[in-house]
Amino acid sequence: MVAIGAYMLVVNPQPSEEDVKLTHESAAHLLPRLLLIGVGVGLLSGFFGIGGGFLIVPGLILATGMRLQNAIGTSLFAVTVFGVLTALSYAASGLVDWRITALVIAGGIFGTLAGAWANKRLGDRRRALSTIFAAVVISAGFYVIGTGAAGLLATR
Repeated sequence: MVAIGAYMLVVNPQPSEEDVKLTHESAAHLLPRLLLIGVGVGLLSGFFGIGGGFLIVPGLILATGMRLQNAIGTSLFAVTVFGVLTALSYAASGLVDWRITALVIAGGIFGTLAGAWANKRLGDRRRALSTIFAAVVISAGFYVIGTGAAGLLATR
């Protein structure tokens, strides 16, 4: 995550001005890249337990050249589908504390509205939005590293 965030800060990919679509004509170019990014994100998410969205967004930008806002929307939809299916599985297993879940959902609704508002305000300033996203990805990466290191040191 730290490397991906740093890459986003250093390299300023120029997104396509037109919407990226997976069509019969673009499949030969996009499909191998998207599958490779998908496998990589899945492996990292499953192994490290980190949020796939932090990796899907830069992966989509890298693989397709789509704009950051389009990558965020595409990632949110994919993560929502994975999340709903996983949540249903955990709920069916009785592993959900519904009171805590309700509080997290309430906070998530507020955060989503605030984030969408901020995204709309920064939408025309692509570099600012990209820099903020990269900083969040780097911060999350350092958090994962710190948590892992603390756990490793505690076991010794």
